Amino acid sequence: MSVIFRTIRPGDEKTLASIIRTAIEEFDVPREGTAYTDPTTDNLYTYFQTRGSLYWVAEENGQLLGGCGVYPTQGLPAGCAELVRFFLAAAARGKGLGFQLMEKTFQAARELGYRQLYLESFPQMEKAISLYEQAGFRHLRESWGNSGHYACNVWMVKDL
Repeated sequence: MSVIFRTIRPGDEKTLASIIRTAIEEFDVPREGTAYTDPTTDNLYTYFQTRGSLYWVAEENGQLLGGCGVYPTQGLPAGCAELVRFFLAAAARGKGLGFQLMEKTFQAARELGYRQLYLESFPQMEKAISLYEQAGFRHLRESWGNSGHYACNVWMVKDL
């Protein structure tokens, strides 16, 4: 597999939005109150032009496989950002790409000056949650910040 990792480009938006929405459907998680209906999902390049944010994309032979980003979500504690829009196409899962994307995102978060990363997910995304736990995320009892994704019911944080 000759996968390259790069930052998001304007032409990536439609494919990434499709990967995100397809995964949400596949895992049968709510659409309302998630990235599925979040209008920024269709404008990821613009969204990640926000200061303190960055989005990595995995690509193979010109085909996007997924991505993972860091974003300064409002209401998070000082020094904390959110791990966001971490989705892979079904065919790209189970090959270590998720781990590599997360590691790149952790490094970017450190370079941006963050000391913690927060994330929101769902119990149905068992493999992702297991990956988060292996990467050092710990569970929280309640949500942090104001992501607008009120349907999420798994909240985790990692010290960088």
